[in-house]
Amino acid sequence: MEALLRTSPPSLHLSSAKRYPNPPRLNRARVRFAAPKFNPLSNPHSSVSLFPRTEPVSLKRRLQPVCSSGSASAAEISGSPPVPAKILGVEVNTLKKVVPLGLMFFCILFNYTILRDTKDVLVITAKGSSAEIIPFLKTWVNLPMAIGFMLLYTKLSNVLSKEMLFYSCMLPFIAFFGAFAFVLYPMRDLIHPIGLADRLLAILGPSFLGPIAILRIWSFCLFYVMSELWGSVVVSLLFWGFANQITTVDEASQFYPLFGLGANVALVFSGRTVKYFSNLRKNLGPGVDGWALSLKGMMTIVVVLGLVICALYWGVNKFILSDPSIPKPEGRKKKEKTKMTMMESMKFLLSSRYVRDLATLVVAYGISINLVEVTWKSKLKAQFPSPNEYSAFMGDFSTFTGIATFTMMLLSRVIFRKYGWGVAAAITPTVLLLSGVGFFSLVLFSDPLAPVLGKLGLTPLLAAVYVGAIQNIFSKSAKYSLFDPCKEMAYIPLDEDTKVKGKAAIDVVCNPLGKSGGALIQQFLILTFGSLSNSTPYLGGILLVIVLAWLAAARSLDSQFTPLAKKDLKDKLIESKISISKTKLARNLQPKQGVTYRFMSTLNPMGFIEGKYVPLVEDVSSHGSQELLTIRNVEEKSLMEEDPADAVPEAVVGTVQEGETGGGDGRVSADVNGSPSQ
Repeated sequence: MEALLRTSPPSLHLSSAKRYPNPPRLNRARVRFAAPKFNPLSNPHSSVSLFPRTEPVSLKRRLQPVCSSGSASAAEISGSPPVPAKILGVEVNTLKKVVPLGLMFFCILFNYTILRDTKDVLVITAKGSSAEIIPFLKTWVNLPMAIGFMLLYTKLSNVLSKEMLFYSCMLPFIAFFGAFAFVLYPMRDLIHPIGLADRLLAILGPSFLGPIAILRIWSFCLFYVMSELWGSVVVSLLFWGFANQITTVDEASQFYPLFGLGANVALVFSGRTVKYFSNLRKNLGPGVDGWALSLKGMMTIVVVLGLVICALYWGVNKFILSDPSIPKPEGRKKKEKTKMTMMESMKFLLSSRYVRDLATLVVAYGISINLVEVTWKSKLKAQFPSPNEYSAFMGDFSTFTGIATFTMMLLSRVIFRKYGWGVAAAITPTVLLLSGVGFFSLVLFSDPLAPVLGKLGLTPLLAAVYVGAIQNIFSKSAKYSLFDPCKEMAYIPLDEDTKVKGKAAIDVVCNPLGKSGGALIQQFLILTFGSLSNSTPYLGGILLVIVLAWLAAARSLDSQFTPLAKKDLKDKLIESKISISKTKLARNLQPKQGVTYRFMSTLNPMGFIEGKYVPLVEDVSSHGSQELLTIRNVEEKSLMEEDPADAVPEAVVGTVQEGETGGGDGRVSADVNGSPSQ
């Protein structure tokens, strides 16, 4: 008995191994125990006992470490933070940020769809204007205004806070759209220089109808530019800039894709709204300007939702970001972006076949979508000359675009997984080619096709409008769901230098060239042949050449991308296997010099104390000014092969902290690795 008293360390009670042959294992964690001085004779109520208890003890009680009155709580002992509250599997603190951001994004895109449909109605259906105004408007008005705004934004960002900068950008948009519907549009006959525009048109000729129309309906053109800026400034700059400031990387990876799906839901609802206000004219009496009434209703919604956006932004900054429990994004080091001049970008594009093919894809999309869209809108005006009819059709167009894009986003994962990058990259130009050929065929061969279409209850013009709408719907949905992911995926297998320089070259050269290339081609053809309708055959031929070049570039890029992607995947797989092999080898070769055997007292199946030598590993670690000795059981194969009833459960073993040997308050540090013995 005296030998047992000398060798038995203070421990916790453990029930019989027969009752629990496989005692539950605790997660290994460093725990600080507070135990009284080991003197069972003078302290009969001590938690340390040499004899088994006869009364039943709950499993929870057996697994609890013994703590003194001055020790930490159970939560502090476990070291785990409190579990955050969740709703539908998402933390409440995350929802506090994501839900307002989602509402902001919905309102912004709801407004954008209304503005995008309305701007086309205003500039195309206005008296003395047509779809020919769009190429000139994009090049000579929209682009300079965008550059001027960015210069002003850069200046304001240096003197205003982030919140004031947001309001300074949002409020002018809200004020302008409200003033346009209730002030500028009712005064259009007074503020538009119609007489001057007529004299200039008589002098310069009908070829200059587009440029002169910009002067004739300058307030409508200003609305067009402000609507375009809403998409680039409010959506891209203000919203995404704010979202990136307040969300963590994990939150962004979870919810940004959902924002994309929500954008298409907003497209559907806003399309229905445009259709509703456009049909108000049917219920009005003669002499009432139905389009003015519809415009007031839609712009009222834009103003109200704009104020809601500002209110949500204010609420997030006031109540959510000031909450210390809300997770904040970690500070990120600013990456040095590779800057290349125009000539450097051109040289790099010409030097690499891979990057050259990728650049062809980007330029071809920008040119081809503009060539078809402007021609289609000219036919749309011929079919629906009234602003209300034109707007009602655009409302349906927006609704179907949202539905098609939402569906394609869901199908895109299946296409990538089942058919690969090459098929996904070829879908967008194939859709453009087939629908473009059908559209231009209906325009160019309308007379021969009239009898056939008449049997179907369609005129060649209406058929061209429907085919053009289908072309625009599916080309845009394919662009968002397939073309953009394919373009970004093409950068992945490149080496770091080519990846950075290639993206910089495409951003500098190809994006602007694709956007303005179509407009420049149309301007040249309109000024050369006199009108957009006279230029249609040439536009069709140019579209055919560009799309075929696009398909050839996609096939060429696929022949380079697929082997590189497979090689990259194979290299990563080999690296992973090598890493696993190294880890296993290191474990097998790990020296066992730290293994020692200590005499441990445990309870046998009969309830009596017996001693047994147990292999242990000692690890010494520093914690501040203290050195902690952690002792853990060695999980050897020989122990695992023993009978469970005879197996020695891993014990909680501790050493007295430095400076407390033989006295002090009896605090010990231990590493819990299994069921503690009592």
